[in-house]
Amino acid sequence: MSEQKHLVDVRNLKQYFTVKSGVLEKLQLKAVDGVSFTIDEGETLGLVGESGCGKTTVGRTILHLYKPTGGEVWFDGKQVTDKNIGSFRKDMQIVFQDPYSSLNPRMTVSDIIGEPLDIHHLYANKKERADRIAELLNIVGLNSEHANRYAHEFSGGQRQRIGIARALAVKPRFIVCDEPVSALDVSIQAQIINTFEELQEKLGIAYLFIAHDLLVVQHMSRRIAVMYLGKIVEIGPSADIIGKPIHPYTESLISAIPMPDPEAARHKHRIILEGDVPSPLRMPKGCPFRTRCRYATKACEESCPELREVEPGRFVACHNR
Repeated sequence: MSEQKHLVDVRNLKQYFTVKSGVLEKLQLKAVDGVSFTIDEGETLGLVGESGCGKTTVGRTILHLYKPTGGEVWFDGKQVTDKNIGSFRKDMQIVFQDPYSSLNPRMTVSDIIGEPLDIHHLYANKKERADRIAELLNIVGLNSEHANRYAHEFSGGQRQRIGIARALAVKPRFIVCDEPVSALDVSIQAQIINTFEELQEKLGIAYLFIAHDLLVVQHMSRRIAVMYLGKIVEIGPSADIIGKPIHPYTESLISAIPMPDPEAARHKHRIILEGDVPSPLRMPKGCPFRTRCRYATKACEESCPELREVEPGRFVACHNR
């Protein structure tokens, strides 16, 4: 990838977990296996793929919520390590998927949003703290009267707004959005997505937007990365990925997007993948997608394809494309 300085630069990131299988056998679960991408200041990169492909693990490993097994994460030209991660916490935040389990039920909204302010000593006195919490609630579409209530008193959409306010408290430059709308009703999803977009416009925050809904990702992202079994198989501009997918897996994902026009939907060719997703504990040799790919050849059995640039800004990991 290009040598220019990016805000977030992920290089060959790996996250392996050791899993017991039987009494004596231990296997390596390769949740993330050699993932590389960049995100620029104020940009949104969408990360998509089916459940269990490692999307969430990528986000959490970037933030060192999981210690990386291998690879490097660079933020604004500086390498992020276990020793210096504390100095990056203000700049890198996360909004979790489930607004029901990610907020402490014993804490008031004021305490939930105020906790990052307390940890990083971002106020001079109690009035300044209270004013900042009220400002954050206002930014995400809630009001200051909500500050003394508990999380269980709110709807799912309101709870997610509280989670966003907590992430914004330390004025981050980059937020991992870990499927932030998947647990919400469709009408609420639109509101939360609009909130993310307005915040980006106003504050210039960069996002890694993780989701399995391609239409949501297309709407939010300038570029999209497609993930399959711990590896990125395609990266490119959103319009190109949706309109002209190159990797066979991306083709299948795009073909499954529902179309609002019944006539167009009738003529649309749906690509159904054969076979089951391989177990990440016992991965097939060569390309991880070859067991379900209609284009698979001998080369796909022998080696795993590298992610290579096939058009300007377009990267694909496939022997046959």
